[in-house]
Amino acid sequence: MGGSTLAILAGKRLGPYEILSAIGAGGMGEVYRARDTRLERTVAVKILPDHLSDRVELRERFDREARTVASLNHPHICVLHDIGQQDGTDFLVMEYLEGETLAERLKKGPLPLDQVLQYAIEISDALDKAHRKGITHAPRSETRQHHADQVRHEAARFWFG
Repeated sequence: MGGSTLAILAGKRLGPYEILSAIGAGGMGEVYRARDTRLERTVAVKILPDHLSDRVELRERFDREARTVASLNHPHICVLHDIGQQDGTDFLVMEYLEGETLAERLKKGPLPLDQVLQYAIEISDALDKAHRKGITHAPRSETRQHHADQVRHEAARFWFG
């Protein structure tokens, strides 16, 4: 989590989403594992932290991110379920991916070549889909590229933002 302190405590609710635990933080947001109390499923909630939410250009960027992710439909790009704002906190609600990060998996040793090639194909296909829609992105951190053993064909899944 890069040494940053995450702002939301377990048990807090953002609309129907109950925060369960912190996942991580980056330059543009904090991500939490949460429970969708309406549909009884686990989701990922990304918030724009308080120290960034007063900057108009960052709020606009956060809104663009929501529209960007919502415009993509691809098996290797996370699905955006919802957006919201509560008590001055802007948030995105996305598909939660079970599994370890690629960095965690690589600590166990190298991946077999056929798996590396499969992941490369899947990630490239997702990037191609995004680029064809005119969407470009910043370099991804290792923690955003998931090695998702139990989600959609064990695909390396990632999300923008």
